[in-house]
Amino acid sequence: MTDATPTPPRKSRRLIIAFLPLAIFGALVAVFLFQLMSGKNNSVIPSALIGKPAPVLALAPLEGAIRAGQSVPALDTAAVKGKLTLVNVWASWCIPCRQEHPIILGLSQDPRINVVGINYKDRNDNALAFLGELGNPFRAIGVDPKGTAAIDWGVYGIPESFLVSPEGVILYKHVGPFTDDSVKNQLLPKIEEALDAAKS
Repeated sequence: MTDATPTPPRKSRRLIIAFLPLAIFGALVAVFLFQLMSGKNNSVIPSALIGKPAPVLALAPLEGAIRAGQSVPALDTAAVKGKLTLVNVWASWCIPCRQEHPIILGLSQDPRINVVGINYKDRNDNALAFLGELGNPFRAIGVDPKGTAAIDWGVYGIPESFLVSPEGVILYKHVGPFTDDSVKNQLLPKIEEALDAAKS
């Protein structure tokens, strides 16, 4: 007579299979907790482009955009050449872009930097309404309706901002909306460092 009772090794196998998803979940939780508790600032994302020439800019203008009573030009290489430039990638539908906009406006008042914008996957009328309501900090705006330029810049979520040297080299990348703290402790030191390097 054959004994139908499962052998202990088969029971062990079933237990392992049953608890495997739980073990994987536990490992993922441990990784996420480590990231959260590490104190690492996730808004400062290493970029393969830092220290390398910025991608070529040749974007169409946001037709109808006005700043200080003047039409805002297209965002091309001439708009950033020879200037310490903050390139801000934004859209009217982006809630964090709306949150950081007062900070971008403030930065546009700093005579040491040239603030320009890439309008990402947006409708022109919505982008113009956004700037009309909140103010236009950008000295040049390029529209990127298909996200092609954003891919060249390594953008994967907006807002994102890049500090570009007068020689056209990417010095710094910030992912997510700027805060007063990130401007004070991250961006401004990078601006000062770039200006000091230009003097020496």
